[in-house]
Amino acid sequence: MFQNTLNTTLTTAQAKSLESAQTIATLAVQSAEAIAAINYDAAKDVVTTAQAKSAKLIQLKDPKAALEMFDAETAQEAAAHVVGYQNKVNKVLRKNSKEVVSLIDSAIDDSKADLKKFVKEATTQAPAGSEAFVSAFNSVFEATLKSFDQARATSQDAYANFEKTVDAAMSSFQGQVAPATKSRKQISA
Repeated sequence: MFQNTLNTTLTTAQAKSLESAQTIATLAVQSAEAIAAINYDAAKDVVTTAQAKSAKLIQLKDPKAALEMFDAETAQEAAAHVVGYQNKVNKVLRKNSKEVVSLIDSAIDDSKADLKKFVKEATTQAPAGSEAFVSAFNSVFEATLKSFDQARATSQDAYANFEKTVDAAMSSFQGQVAPATKSRKQISA
């Protein structure tokens, strides 16, 4: 009887783990597809802009006019495109990261519930005289539950650190774009 309960519990846990892995894989594929679409659109925009600038450049006769094509406003437009691109990628990454954290939380809750059910069934079926073993087993079980909570805290910390890193990188880049644009304005003046 206990072996059947154990087998059923393990089979159910494995099925849930497989389902979670498939869901995470699906999220990864969706994220890759979204980022590929963003990259495609960005590349298309760059090629279109480069063709337009090249067409204008070929028509110019004066070298000074060619230099004027690449003024501070052009640099600002390019920087705005880069920032927009980064924001789109950031949005995709954040969305999928939140979903993964949610999946991890759900998997941890499900695993804890399955374990509690299993332990309850196992300890109620324990033979007489095995109270010391049941007590030791319950102590190990409580430690296992704490490790689930630690895993949850670690995944939440990892997500929070990911967000902070992305925010810092975005802030750093945007901070570099503004001074570069101002410098170009001063040079062209």
